[in-house]
Amino acid sequence: MADIPLAQLFLTTVLANNFVLAMFLGLCPFLGVSGRLATAAPMGAATTFVMLVASLCAYGLNALLTWLGLEFLRLIAYIAVIASAVQLVEMVLKKYSPALFRALGIYLPLITTNCAILGVALFQTAREYSFIQSLVFATGAGAGFTLALVLMAGLRERLRLAAVPDPVQGTALALILAGLLSLTFMGFTGLGVGE
Repeated sequence: MADIPLAQLFLTTVLANNFVLAMFLGLCPFLGVSGRLATAAPMGAATTFVMLVASLCAYGLNALLTWLGLEFLRLIAYIAVIASAVQLVEMVLKKYSPALFRALGIYLPLITTNCAILGVALFQTAREYSFIQSLVFATGAGAGFTLALVLMAGLRERLRLAAVPDPVQGTALALILAGLLSLTFMGFTGLGVGE
């Protein structure tokens, strides 16, 4: 996969192949934390950090496991790395930003089970990305995840000021918004032709 330009890889990962809005990975924090911009952006940053750590470690682990002939251990190794990275993020947030730690609540430890993060590690391994491509892919995936969270949070905050019919309020409205955002992002599908 060395023939794909890095800028194209980044843009297709953010827009056309957005993990949340095109691949439908990581929907739990997307729907749970996107109620307010104050929590959406930090959650996106935390998830991006964990994606980068997972990507770096997955690249090294894949090389090691392939060299040892233990490819069947990839999934378990990736999950252990992701859980460790999330613990690191939790400890840092609890120490330096207790208010944000409390605001993110249960969704912060749920990053461990976020399928978008595991998807980054598995997709980069399956596509045989180089080290630099893996970093660009993880950065693009994190940026796309953050973009989806921030867009959804902005829309949900704006709609709090609107007169929304009772049957559509709450979860129904969030799902309608998610569907509309997903349809919008499907318009970028032709952007990554080589992907």
